[in-house]
Amino acid sequence: MIKDFSKYTDYIIEQAQALLAIDSPSGYGKEVTEYLLAELQKIGVPARRTVKGGVLAEFGGRDREDAVLLEAHCDTLGAMVHEIKTNGRLKAVNIGGMMAANAEAENCRILTRTGKIYEGTCQLADASVHVNGDYGKTERTWDTVEIVIDEPVSSKEETGALGIMPGDYICFEPRTRVTKSGYIKSRFLDDKLSSAILLGFARYLKEECLEPERMIYAHFTIYEEVGHGGSGPCPAGVTEAWSVDMGCVGQGLQCTEREVSICAKDSGGPYNYEVVSRMVRAAQQNNIGFAVDIYPHYGSDVEATLRAGADVRHGLIGPGVYASHGYERSHRDGVENTLKLLAACLTENEA
Repeated sequence: MIKDFSKYTDYIIEQAQALLAIDSPSGYGKEVTEYLLAELQKIGVPARRTVKGGVLAEFGGRDREDAVLLEAHCDTLGAMVHEIKTNGRLKAVNIGGMMAANAEAENCRILTRTGKIYEGTCQLADASVHVNGDYGKTERTWDTVEIVIDEPVSSKEETGALGIMPGDYICFEPRTRVTKSGYIKSRFLDDKLSSAILLGFARYLKEECLEPERMIYAHFTIYEEVGHGGSGPCPAGVTEAWSVDMGCVGQGLQCTEREVSICAKDSGGPYNYEVVSRMVRAAQQNNIGFAVDIYPHYGSDVEATLRAGADVRHGLIGPGVYASHGYERSHRDGVENTLKLLAACLTENEA
């Protein structure tokens, strides 16, 4: 394993910024998967779009009968138009775990079926503090917030005339920033940051001319946030499936944004003991910054793979991410440690 991963970390952060700039709430994946397919082609990795809409890539390797499937999702939280209100504003329904309290005061885009895109803002209904005396007392739910469209509309009929209808996607501004100190702040680091890590791992394998002992596949899914992303194709010969997703940072957990998190258990139960133990040993032997944690309110793509009937061992790793499903924060060190762990576990024979 090489000692200096900095150029691959730089590439990952660049790719994360590019992916975060593409709207892709669960189920709306054509643009982001087109980007992934083009980038994988540049790297020299064979890839195809699945029937379900994700991307399945072959990173290479010799043994196809003991293969590894890496899974990262490029879909995000978001919302849909539920109803056009009589005042011309939009009642929204969340996609995935998007919380109304986190969406409030955020800029957004409404994507119509005709291809027109309108800007708007998610606001508490009657959002002026100088008018609404109950502003601070009102619970933020999808029944109490609304999408204010940046067009001169004040009735249901005027909004309908724009071509907006129920079922149109509402995409929230990610507000991506990378600080000089290495922190990465954005909505939807879950899981576009790890999708970028898989791109970086693919580039690492190609540029370092590594052919792993075990065949490595990668599946970029587009329905993880609604629970069935990883239930898509599991190639023949796969014996292990690993989610590369966000690592949790919060009270009661050891991981920080600067480490790779190895999950021992989440809401779906424990991860495979052999796989987790191997990950821990690889991190220890290669001086990789890591933490082992239990995630109390979490589910991953790989659990959907298991529920779909795949007979595989499973694991979950990812860079530490704080404020999950809100305005999230990670760090380039967590990115690099995740990449190093993938390299240590899957190219150990090449070191």
